Amino acid sequence: MSELLDTLLRCLLVLVAFLTLPLLVGQMEHKTMAHMQSRVGPMAAGGFHGWAQLVADGIKFVQKESITPVAADRRVFELAPVVALVPYLVAMLAIPLGPFFGQGNLIGQDLDLGLFFVLAAMSVGVLGTLMGGLGSGNKYSYIGGMRVAAQLMSYELPMVLTAASVAMAAGTLSLVGIADAWEPWWLLVQLPGLVVFFVAGLAELQRPPFDAPLADAELVMGPLTEYGGMRFAMFLLAEYAGIVVLAALTTVLFLGGWAGPWSDQLGWVWSLLKIALVSFLVIWARVAYPRLREDQVNALAWKVLVPVALAQLLITTLVVIA
Repeated sequence: MSELLDTLLRCLLVLVAFLTLPLLVGQMEHKTMAHMQSRVGPMAAGGFHGWAQLVADGIKFVQKESITPVAADRRVFELAPVVALVPYLVAMLAIPLGPFFGQGNLIGQDLDLGLFFVLAAMSVGVLGTLMGGLGSGNKYSYIGGMRVAAQLMSYELPMVLTAASVAMAAGTLSLVGIADAWEPWWLLVQLPGLVVFFVAGLAELQRPPFDAPLADAELVMGPLTEYGGMRFAMFLLAEYAGIVVLAALTTVLFLGGWAGPWSDQLGWVWSLLKIALVSFLVIWARVAYPRLREDQVNALAWKVLVPVALAQLLITTLVVIA
């Protein structure tokens, strides 16, 4: 009975994190972009510092009508937002936050193959956007969907290679085991892998400057063109949930997870702070860099990131053997 209660409590904590952390990242994006671009609107809703902007967005989406186009594949079109969102909830189950006041690790379930489990779940989440593009019955959405497929195939390889490099150094595929095995000198040795992993993660999430599938000047809104109301809101929530998962996985693999002063008691605080920092960098990249052309996006993956990832794998192999 105690094991069942413990499992239910862990699942409940993961669900709470899934419902709150992406919204906090969305709020941080509103405020960060408002400061960087001198935007007035996000600072006006609700009074002090525009604290109610997220609430206003939620009310707006609830009031909008969700329409299914006549030419769309109804089942695929309606299922796509769910497929885009739910895998990130599943991924959060296997990502550890660290010790909680000496009461054990905050994690839904420590899996022996946790790293590959999370990477696989992230890939399935991207397929939701692809389904939206192919099922909308819209030429712009279809082109955007093809761009999503191209980016997924191009950037999955360097992302997995750099993750495998860290797993090789740690000697395990368990995310808890990787965080426990982390050493400060990994920051230097695994730095090329960190850059490749972060950039590949941005591309898989179609975040700027890798948002060619959503290019509004070319494709209206790409795979999301025909979506409105709560269906569109689910895609936005999936994007922010993807940022949280990417930031959490980057933290565990490359930044030591919960490593920090008094980690036995406050490890979860260090994890959350590192996740917030990586999430801020994701937002900063959106503001700082212009959108890449589709040919540039794929050229970066195959001509730069894949060779660097292979070199990182070679360096890690030599370090482990030595």
